[in-house]
Amino acid sequence: MAIIVSIRNATKDYRLGKVLVPALRGVSLEVNSGEFLSIAGPSGSGKTTLLNLIGCVDTPTSGTVEVAGRNTAELGERALTRLRLYTIGFIFQSFNLVGVLDVFRNVELPLLLQRTLSSKERAERVHSLLDRVGLKEYSDHRPSELSGGQRQRVAIARALVTRPQLVLADEPTANLDSVTGQNILDLMRELNHADGTTFIFSTHDARVMSYANAVIRLADGKLSDTSDGGRATDAEVAELGHVSAGASQP
Repeated sequence: MAIIVSIRNATKDYRLGKVLVPALRGVSLEVNSGEFLSIAGPSGSGKTTLLNLIGCVDTPTSGTVEVAGRNTAELGERALTRLRLYTIGFIFQSFNLVGVLDVFRNVELPLLLQRTLSSKERAERVHSLLDRVGLKEYSDHRPSELSGGQRQRVAIARALVTRPQLVLADEPTANLDSVTGQNILDLMRELNHADGTTFIFSTHDARVMSYANAVIRLADGKLSDTSDGGRATDAEVAELGHVSAGASQP
């Protein structure tokens, strides 16, 4: 199976005044295409930093991050923008929807930036995806008129509209009630199964981890010591209630 993300000994340091804060400390990880993977760990463990490196929002202080076979450290800003636009969909914790645009225009925006489809083709793709996430009748609503769960669905539709190989979701249920959060995870898993899209999502909630086919555990910027380079074993994932012990992983 093809490897879509390869990280080797990546570190990331931030400077706060005169203090150097290490957010990631030598993380190595490979993710196969089609995985539904959770990055788990408490707040401050480095989950968002790791997603930002994979999503080309940030670059490592040292080490390498490869996405779809491209070493992000070797790419200029234009090439990084193209990689983000054509290969990666990002679902932000705060949704990051454009308040002055309606639902349709928010979802259409990445397609406008790509400039590859006609207006008719864009409309067909947006309407199809909004129907798929259960928001077709809300296409002319603005984000302020939607619930948190509906806004998260808009964010998912926007992340998927370009048909990316990889979707990253930063704490996708953090601002949602438990029922809405479960519905969002069900939707993400359905799209993963139907389209083979790779999903990587961060969480500190064991209930959310239980949806993953594999779990990467972070603590203090490092992968936790497990038998598979930071990955939970089948039995550990089974304990979280999603797959039975011995079930095959993607």
